[in-house]
Amino acid sequence: MQWLSLDLQFFSGEKTEKATPKKREDARKKGQTAKSQDVNTAIILLAVFLFLTFSASYIGDIVFDLFHQTFQEYMLMDLTENTVHVITMDLMKEIALLLGPIMLVALLAGLVANYIQVGVMFTTEPLQPKLEKIDPIKGFKRIFSLRAIVELMKSILKISFVGAITFVILWMNIDRVLSLSFKSVGDSLTTMASLTIQMGIAASLALLFLSLFDFLYQKYDFEKNIRMSKQDLKDEHKNIEGDPLIKSKIKQRQREMAMRRMMQEVPEADVVITNPTHFAIALKYDENKMDAPYVVAKGVDYLAQKIKYIAGENDVVMVENRPLARSLYDSAEIGDAVPEEFFKAVAEILAYVYRIKNQM
Repeated sequence: MQWLSLDLQFFSGEKTEKATPKKREDARKKGQTAKSQDVNTAIILLAVFLFLTFSASYIGDIVFDLFHQTFQEYMLMDLTENTVHVITMDLMKEIALLLGPIMLVALLAGLVANYIQVGVMFTTEPLQPKLEKIDPIKGFKRIFSLRAIVELMKSILKISFVGAITFVILWMNIDRVLSLSFKSVGDSLTTMASLTIQMGIAASLALLFLSLFDFLYQKYDFEKNIRMSKQDLKDEHKNIEGDPLIKSKIKQRQREMAMRRMMQEVPEADVVITNPTHFAIALKYDENKMDAPYVVAKGVDYLAQKIKYIAGENDVVMVENRPLARSLYDSAEIGDAVPEEFFKAVAEILAYVYRIKNQM
């Protein structure tokens, strides 16, 4: 029996169950979600190289103007504090015009890549300092873990892909490469820029293709890490629903309060229909509240006896009708109107009650 108990404890702690929506939400609040950094890198590179493709003339003009001013103006100026300031400000302006659009495109591409993977998510949890991040033992385990081996294989695969694509593009344009020495500086720069953009777009598409597999792996690894044990499910259910003992006490208190309210309505009833020993149904007719008589209290066995006792203490007429009492108890709840099929029987009883009250 002891071994059986240990086995049950072991299996109850094994994380074999899928994460609940609450566990996923808690993980998301901590910044933990399925996300591939390779997807971000590939989309950013592709966006930048596509931007360079369509803005080559704009960037070329800025670069040539920068070289022109450098060799035609700046190198001829006297080296003074004022000229250094002027040259620095001009260069900063030109560099901002050159790199600003590229950086903006990269920023927008990064935001789009993150939104595609995780949607809108803002949390400061990953930025909080944690001592476990500088724990050498845990760091050693991370270095020699299965995840580190997978990342190494991914890096080798990416380098191989990019290298192979670069070689293929250069080989396909080998004539243009060999003819660079016979071209002018401007034509050589144009050729190199064109080849660089071609290699960049091709490499970006290859990385994007590989990143799809990495995203699937990251999603699998994330689902594996947030799995829950059967005990975790029980604890979460207990935290959400509350302690069963406390819930039972709350329900008991609610039943007691409902019973007290019900008993307070019995003295106002017009009639109590009894079984006579097992069932008791208290009815009241108020044309301002409801078109038909309605149930103000009902009970069986002990509760029925209590209803009859209160009715007797308050001179409420009690009428014995066994089939009607049982039928009303099964078909009407407290506050409900009497079902239509019992209208005639209840009307006869109420007429009898009103005659008794008039005689009294």
